[in-house]
Amino acid sequence: MSRQNHESRPDDESRQHDGRGPVTRFIDHHFRHFNAASLVDAASGYSRHLAENGRMMVCLAGAMSTAELGLSLAEMIRQDKVHLISCTGANLEEDVFNLVAHHFYERVPHYRQLSAHDEQALLQRHMNRVTDTCIPEAEAMRRMEAAMLEVWTAADSSGQRFFPHEFFFQVLRSGKYAEHYQIDPSNSWMLAAAEKNLPMIVPGWEDSTLGNMYAAAVIRGDVKNVHTVRTGIEYMTWLADFYTTTTASRSLGMFQIGGGIAGDFPICVVPMLHQDLGRTEIPLWGYFCQISDSTTSYGSYSGAVPNDKITRGKQGIATPKFIIESDATIVAPLIFAHVLGW
Repeated sequence: MSRQNHESRPDDESRQHDGRGPVTRFIDHHFRHFNAASLVDAASGYSRHLAENGRMMVCLAGAMSTAELGLSLAEMIRQDKVHLISCTGANLEEDVFNLVAHHFYERVPHYRQLSAHDEQALLQRHMNRVTDTCIPEAEAMRRMEAAMLEVWTAADSSGQRFFPHEFFFQVLRSGKYAEHYQIDPSNSWMLAAAEKNLPMIVPGWEDSTLGNMYAAAVIRGDVKNVHTVRTGIEYMTWLADFYTTTTASRSLGMFQIGGGIAGDFPICVVPMLHQDLGRTEIPLWGYFCQISDSTTSYGSYSGAVPNDKITRGKQGIATPKFIIESDATIVAPLIFAHVLGW
């Protein structure tokens, strides 16, 4: 889909009175071609989808939480611009790591010049590097391990079972760890999600740091029932019900940040409903956008163009489709700002 060319846009003076903030006005005026134009198309399509009573799922891959995407995503959640989140276990936990240990983080702007010995020195200091940011093990990971052990063992002893994100919500809602908050709580998307009780799915949670810690707790015997934390298959069956119920009255769109399981897992719910359950009356995804710098060569699913998803029964010919081949840490906040009208 294409947007208006620049000759037909209102001038800057008239735009100052249309309710849009300076960031949105800047984007609309300057982002006219190539990936910049795709960004505006995708943002406008997102807003149009919501205006037509649609709902939106946001998928978080990569290290978006360590990139502090919560600075814009939290407000998207509070303003009901996001209705479901699919994220990796890393993004689930790293927003909370940042919430409770931000002052202990270290930025390494020269990370491209680090030698193997430099990396070993970071390991010895228990600083876990994510590109240019080091997450402190003791203040972030071990603090959260202690908090999660409390809710894991409590559920285990009472015979209850919860999804990974529900355990995080329990910790955040308890307020017991608020004294450790080291950023403005309004900038934590997980806190915003917990306050909204936002539906979430976290496929492949087992490969996260806390997933590893949970496995260790089972091996030690702290948690007796390995199934105390519910699984990815249960997430898929829950998603099938959510998708069916939601799309009975409105369209559900998908805004994918990065590649991998955060997007690949939930998008498959439609072909599963159609092909494996025979529920062909259920609508396809009603909007799709992916921000990715992955190439389409060498069989990359993450770099596959949106039309590829037509052959897999995930989207239709008429589905609004956008792909922005750029850095998600730059693009996603700009799109969210545009949708919010900042």
